[in-house]
Amino acid sequence: MTTGALIFAFNNAEINYVRMAAWNAGNIQRHLGIPTSLVTDCIDPSFNDVYNKFDRVIVVEKPRAGKRHFNDIGTTVDWYNTNRMDAYSLTPYDQTLVIDADYVVCSRVLNVVLTRDRDFQCFQEAVDVTGTNDFNSLNTFGEHDFPMWWATVMMFKKSAAAQYIFDSMQMVRDNWQHYRDLYKIQRSTYRNDFALSIALGIYSGHTLKVDSIQHQLATVLPEHRLQQISKDDYRIEYSTSTGTLKYITLRGVSFHAMCKRDLGAIVANPL
Repeated sequence: MTTGALIFAFNNAEINYVRMAAWNAGNIQRHLGIPTSLVTDCIDPSFNDVYNKFDRVIVVEKPRAGKRHFNDIGTTVDWYNTNRMDAYSLTPYDQTLVIDADYVVCSRVLNVVLTRDRDFQCFQEAVDVTGTNDFNSLNTFGEHDFPMWWATVMMFKKSAAAQYIFDSMQMVRDNWQHYRDLYKIQRSTYRNDFALSIALGIYSGHTLKVDSIQHQLATVLPEHRLQQISKDDYRIEYSTSTGTLKYITLRGVSFHAMCKRDLGAIVANPL
């Protein structure tokens, strides 16, 4: 059985997701020992050094854009993030880790996910690594407080169950206004996390009994400052509710970097 990672990366005017994905492919190889394939629309000869980091480069049309405001960058940009459900049809592997370009792999913890005998797994609960923010509002959505499953990292095997989940995600995306109304979601922008959560509800027969990754999704927020200390060690600076500046150090902890500005600087100047 072949195993590999798959990263979707579509650049916009402010963020170079392709270079971010290539940088993370090196982390994935170091810690997980598996190849990474890139899904992108970006074919540029000047990027040959980037493409060489991947097992395969899968070229697709750029998906339709949404709009997203990035607080740390201070602007609203086009956001190409509506085709994650195509992972099932695009992957060249029998077992696939779909990983966001901004999920920083610093440990072997995802090997546990790969060795569990499950058709599909993802994170259910995200947490602020600094402990200063309550994520209750982010771990549910809509007026009914439907539980969130995060599309940041997904593991799936080629199976009827996984295909059903991804097909259901596509159904949600293609009928987004209907599902917004049904789940009473105020936010108009389509999110893969919402589509995945609704799809898993459908797949589970609305029992919400779903195989989840057995730890929390560690998250660094946009308002935090992220600095790389060494290959797998990071310093996160943050302010308390009283304005006191503090910091923590993550050593060998994989995390979701929502602070795109700081992560972009790290990728541009790797250690």
